[in-house]
Amino acid sequence: MSKLEISNLHVTIDTESGPKQILKGVDLTINPGEIHAIMGPNGSGKSTLAYAIAGHPKYEITEGSITLDGEELTEMSVDERARAGLFLAMQYPVEVPGVSVANFLRTAKTALDGEAPKVRTWVKEVNDALGRLQLDSEFSARSVNEGFSGGEKKRHEIAQLELLKPKFAILDETDSGLDIDALRIVSDGVNRYMEDKDRGVLLITHYTRILRYIQPDFVHVFVDGRIAEEGGKELADRLEAEGYEKFVTASRA
Repeated sequence: MSKLEISNLHVTIDTESGPKQILKGVDLTINPGEIHAIMGPNGSGKSTLAYAIAGHPKYEITEGSITLDGEELTEMSVDERARAGLFLAMQYPVEVPGVSVANFLRTAKTALDGEAPKVRTWVKEVNDALGRLQLDSEFSARSVNEGFSGGEKKRHEIAQLELLKPKFAILDETDSGLDIDALRIVSDGVNRYMEDKDRGVLLITHYTRILRYIQPDFVHVFVDGRIAEEGGKELADRLEAEGYEKFVTASRA
């Protein structure tokens, strides 16, 4: 049962003028089977939260805890967090020249399971997953993210999600740069992943359009490194109509 608990999380980053605090005491619990959406203006700390959970070394946790199924993640390396069941789909996926999609996926699966998947069944699984994301069979021979369109990058990440089957997924602006068709394809992949009710998703987005396809159980407004407001899907509709200004103003008071 994939329960993610974030308690009193404080995170800083190093800048030219010294350490800067980005997260200022975040509390969030995501239970199995739940999708939580985090929305907020640029610079509010949404991506910092994602990378801090995943263990990016740039983001220093100075206080608080992050547990997945009761296991403390803050003491783990990035690869240990992945083996514990954590998955991060990045806002800007990096290129890996010379490494094919097929080799990347098989290496990732081997690292998670501790043994290589059987070739015959694995190739079928990969092709099936790519097909569901409307990526052709030649896609697996291409270098990871090299020359990919924005839609291909995001669909490739959702293919990883389907094949690696993590306990918990953090999706950082997965809708960024997607046209309407790609948005639907990506959303369908996330919804397939969540058919297993032991899993959980933290979905970070600026806009409500992806929430028309992926229905969140809870919506959180993130402002100035804190959760300023929480609610259901109706909160996202309010944000679409009213914007973030009143929350930003309140945070400055």
